[in-house]
Amino acid sequence: MARKKLKVLSALDTAKTQYYHFKAIIVAGMGLFTDSYDLFSITLVTKMIGRVYYADHNDLADKKLYVTPPVVAALVAVALVGTAIGQLVFGRLGDLRGRRPVYGLALLLMVFGSLGSGFSICVKRTCVLVSLGLFRFLLGLGIGGDYPLSSTIMSEFANKKTRGSFIAAVFSMQGFGILASATVTIVVSAIFRLAPDAKEKQHTAAAADFAWRLILMLGSVPAALTYYWRIMMPETARYTALVEHNVMQAAKDMEKVMDISLTQIIEENLPPSPVSSHSDDYSLFSKEFLRRHGRDLFACSINWFLVDIVFYSSILFQSHIYSIKLKNKQELDVYQEAFDIARLQAIIAVCSTIPGYFFSVYFIDRIGRVKIQMMGFFFMALAFFAMGIPYYSFWTAEKDGKPNKSRNNGFLVLYGVAFFFANFGPNTTTFIVPAELFPARFRSTCHGISGAFGKIGAIIGSVGFLWASRDEKEQDKDGYGVKGIGKVASLCMLGGVCLVGVATTFLFTKETMGRSLEENETE
Repeated sequence: MARKKLKVLSALDTAKTQYYHFKAIIVAGMGLFTDSYDLFSITLVTKMIGRVYYADHNDLADKKLYVTPPVVAALVAVALVGTAIGQLVFGRLGDLRGRRPVYGLALLLMVFGSLGSGFSICVKRTCVLVSLGLFRFLLGLGIGGDYPLSSTIMSEFANKKTRGSFIAAVFSMQGFGILASATVTIVVSAIFRLAPDAKEKQHTAAAADFAWRLILMLGSVPAALTYYWRIMMPETARYTALVEHNVMQAAKDMEKVMDISLTQIIEENLPPSPVSSHSDDYSLFSKEFLRRHGRDLFACSINWFLVDIVFYSSILFQSHIYSIKLKNKQELDVYQEAFDIARLQAIIAVCSTIPGYFFSVYFIDRIGRVKIQMMGFFFMALAFFAMGIPYYSFWTAEKDGKPNKSRNNGFLVLYGVAFFFANFGPNTTTFIVPAELFPARFRSTCHGISGAFGKIGAIIGSVGFLWASRDEKEQDKDGYGVKGIGKVASLCMLGGVCLVGVATTFLFTKETMGRSLEENETE
């Protein structure tokens, strides 16, 4: 019996949207929520860490204290390295052992990694930073494992008409994670700043040390709350039927969670292995696999690599915005500085990041993955060129000896445009497409490989471009004389990366909209 004739698969493709779909979105989305919460909150808490551990006498009076650029780069990179490894390891385990057994383990790693990042039980600066780095690596492993499993589980439960919207909805939880990290930082900073003893020097450093730990640890709460529902989720019917060759169990599992009668999906006169055939008996990275799926794997990997270079390099213009919008930074206390930066991050999330995700959810099954991805790359390129080419002659220009406010606001708008089209574009589609193109027995693995290439791009974007963009003033200010190519060249290079993304999407990426997973696999 051909797999396209299996009733359980046909029922999945045509099932109406129901309660379980929304439950799966929330349960699967909490991993992405935790991911973005951590990756964006670390840039906020480093402000507090700098004030606490880079002071000579446990005193926050010196307002110029900050975590050195190499340490910031290391804290960002170590989590991304862990994420890449987690994507490869858990992606493969998801195909070998099943989605459900390893799904809960990935979540536990995230919870313990978040809690451990907050504890980092040391009192000396080096010990604290090394401990924080180790726990962030552990956190990265869990985050990496969550990527391929969340997308694969959602794609295998969804129907073919709204599958893209469901996966995009899971991914949109990243936007709420960014907003949550900013909100928590705002609330914690406000509470600690208003405490009666906040102005006493002997209490301020200890309180700030507790504040940044609390911010990181609170990121584990949403993920921990969904752990029970993760371990109670049944194995996906597609994995049970197509990989384990147990169609009867797939039908029973499907009946438990969806409004479908077993009599509608049970097979009659079922052969022992109804979904296997000699033509499908090929291994990962065999010649047959590369012939059938090599182009798709290349397209998914290269596009994810390119978009993550751009997406994670946002720190380039974040620092520009913060330096403009935060008046008299050196006069701000540790809590006020974190508060103001978090407020800007929240504004950007509400006005740009989250709307981009919502547009993807609405249009992904109407316009298609390829068109949205090409459009996103193209408009991101325009935004980067508009920011980069006139950077020193326009965006940093002053009026009456002070930064030109109207021009600064224009830079902020372009920054928002870039972020909007990243999320209403390749940042979302590169998460969706790998979960739709590959066979069930390779789906999680190939998604993990694609995501791991993305995290290599993320390291290049967040670390490489951070240093490449440094101008002479920045090199002299912090004492790390690493020569960069400057912000103009860096921003223009990011625009060029986006144009390459347009080309690779057009040349190599297949449209998956409106087809079943099995049709995409054999197309």
